[in-house]
Amino acid sequence: MGLRFRPVETAFYDQFSESAQHLLVGTGLLAESLDGTADLADVASRMREAEHAADETTHAIIRRVNQTFVTPFDREDIYALASGLDDVMDCMDEVVDMLMLYEVKAMPTELLTDQVDVLQRCAEITAAAMPNLRSMQSLDEYWIEINRLENVGDRNHRRILAHLFSGEYKAMEVLKLKDIVEGLEAAIDAFERVANTVEQIAVKES
Repeated sequence: MGLRFRPVETAFYDQFSESAQHLLVGTGLLAESLDGTADLADVASRMREAEHAADETTHAIIRRVNQTFVTPFDREDIYALASGLDDVMDCMDEVVDMLMLYEVKAMPTELLTDQVDVLQRCAEITAAAMPNLRSMQSLDEYWIEINRLENVGDRNHRRILAHLFSGEYKAMEVLKLKDIVEGLEAAIDAFERVANTVEQIAVKES
């Protein structure tokens, strides 16, 4: 059986872990934004800072790829994983921005909180999984759980939409809330794409 050379370079693994830590910050701010007492302008400002920090980590990964002769795994997979993690943060930043700009008066906070809870769990297990890229061990549990959570998110999404179209809300409020709800769904889907990328990497490296 042939041996595959793997460089000792560990910076990529550390940077992916750093990217995932940004997502923990992002989901925390997202949860804070649904607190009825929160200063949404302040939360949105901190989210922009967190999103900028996540962008910087993504750019650092891309620069390292371009400067490294032998990478830990395929360059296209490194690009895909870095981009995928960044997409999650972008989705959450957009949701917080909409919450501030739309100034929705009648907010189904409990229903939206269920989705944010899913996002926070996704962020936690993604952050826990990133260090395992180094050994490619115990990653199957990660993407299986993300898939389960995405299914929970889908069910929540349908339940929230049914509530929005129940006649309880004015048409303009429905349009605003639907944008926010779709943004939360997009963030959960983005987490699943990250897990799918990790699964593809693990299969290639096995």
